[in-house]
Amino acid sequence: MAQEITASKKATWTGWALTGLAAAMFVMSATMKFTGGPQVLQMFDHLGWQPSALVPLGILELSCVLLYLLPRVSVLGAIVLTGYLGGAIATHVRIGEPVVMHVFIGLFIWGGLYLREPRLRQLIPLRK
Repeated sequence: MAQEITASKKATWTGWALTGLAAAMFVMSATMKFTGGPQVLQMFDHLGWQPSALVPLGILELSCVLLYLLPRVSVLGAIVLTGYLGGAIATHVRIGEPVVMHVFIGLFIWGGLYLREPRLRQLIPLRK
């Protein structure tokens, strides 16, 4: 018989706060891609990306965030966001830029999900 793992209200709220921070960063990034201002175009050029990739990447980013925010598919959303983040990390490593912020975003994604999602805590139980 599987043991039901529940979270305290504090853990759940903390999880949603981390989730919100991570999602807000991705939404802000996607919005910047859709607006395509001069600074965004300059950054894309610096990273070695073509301007034609702005909108498709923005759509992909928002799609991943939507999956992450929907409780039924949140684990899938975290997986695809992690993949997206991996591409961003690879892009920055390729040109010699630090990736510490990207690592923290990944920790927010999975830490927030772990705190708010009982199914994930059953899959990966942490010992006291």
